Amino acid sequence: MSQDKKSLLVIEDDPGLQRQMRWSFDAYEVLVAGDRESALALVRRHEPAVVTMDLGLPPDPDGASEGLATLEQILELAPETKVIVLTGNQDHGNALKAIGAGAYDFHQKPFDPDMLGLVVERAYYLHALQQENRRLLQIQAHSLVSGIITRDPALIKVCRNIEKVAPSDATVILLGESGTGKEILARTLHQSSARRENRFMAINCAAIPETLLESELFGYEKGAYTGAVKQTPGKIELANEGTFFLDEVGDLPMALQAKLLRFLQERVIERVGGRKEIPVDVRIVCATHQNLKKLIVDGRFREDLYYRLSEIVITIPPLRERGGDAALLAHHFKNKFCAQERRSSLNFSQEALAAIESHSWPGNVREMENCIKRAVIMADGPIISADDLGLQVSATSAEPINLRQVRDKAECEALVKALARVDGNVVKAAELLGVSRPTIYDLMNRHRLK
Repeated sequence: MSQDKKSLLVIEDDPGLQRQMRWSFDAYEVLVAGDRESALALVRRHEPAVVTMDLGLPPDPDGASEGLATLEQILELAPETKVIVLTGNQDHGNALKAIGAGAYDFHQKPFDPDMLGLVVERAYYLHALQQENRRLLQIQAHSLVSGIITRDPALIKVCRNIEKVAPSDATVILLGESGTGKEILARTLHQSSARRENRFMAINCAAIPETLLESELFGYEKGAYTGAVKQTPGKIELANEGTFFLDEVGDLPMALQAKLLRFLQERVIERVGGRKEIPVDVRIVCATHQNLKKLIVDGRFREDLYYRLSEIVITIPPLRERGGDAALLAHHFKNKFCAQERRSSLNFSQEALAAIESHSWPGNVREMENCIKRAVIMADGPIISADDLGLQVSATSAEPINLRQVRDKAECEALVKALARVDGNVVKAAELLGVSRPTIYDLMNRHRLK
């Protein structure tokens, strides 16, 4: 088979139409199948990007049951394949069924070679764009800040700051609401530092009872209290030459705050029940969703400890403030859970995307992940609806601002939302916005969007 030609699978049981299709699409390497079994065999072997198929296949040449069953199995084998259904003038209902089952488009018979050629060409172009988008997402997934998916300038700046801070030994506080990715960034700090070959130890101050927290942090000597049958090092000591992540540091009891402050000043610890000072070389990274300065005013957090911990303060924006990221993350999680649950490719309805974009996401990315996973599991057909998500659309109001700023801001937000809604597909974004593809590229350059 020629390596220079794209593979086009034609599923048609009429020999005359098979010859016509071969002649009409001589620019492609045309593969022909006359029934379901041979079609599926060719899909498995060649994985064609585009398929044209007649719904009337044997043993039901006058109906659509065999064709619809073949369509379903093709999309199970290759969810990204673009299937173009060829139908007669009286088969409009079956064409709609095929679209509902995941077909890319339909075209009436007898077909016009030029018109069908344009549909096929556009299908190949869309498939190539989606493949490129997936490749870019894979590159992003293996970039320095692995696990962070965003187009928001504020969060991109946070990631760049993480890159700058990572090589140093500076103590870092990560501030942000629950579910914004504080632990991901803490692990990135560790993996991007010179300590990456050593341990990353994490402890959640809010998840451990106060009576046990000191032992967890600093360890204890044999006989220090009832049940202490052996000497046990603490998490800080175990993280020696590595990184220690103190999550929800705002919940640290006052008594332990004093002991942590002494460690940060002297870089030595004493186990519970011990008298020996143990030097520990460890980098401290903290995180909290609370306002530490307010806790200081309320007398619940030591001011001197705050200044010891806050050599570098990084604030992570919540999902509701990250323009376009809600739809972008929704597509990412949808693709992830479709693969995990072994479901054929799903798409969001326009109402579902509007609900995703208007929801405030108080639980941030963690809430988003759980919501999309549930929707992927519960969706009955190939479309995820707003009901599957359990969300409602709400109106948002705009701030009054300088007219030129309003125009630029609205233009940028519309572009980001359009690109996020169509999962980065420039052609579809141009259709949504009612402009040409070159205009989209000009707008992306003007607003510095990649």
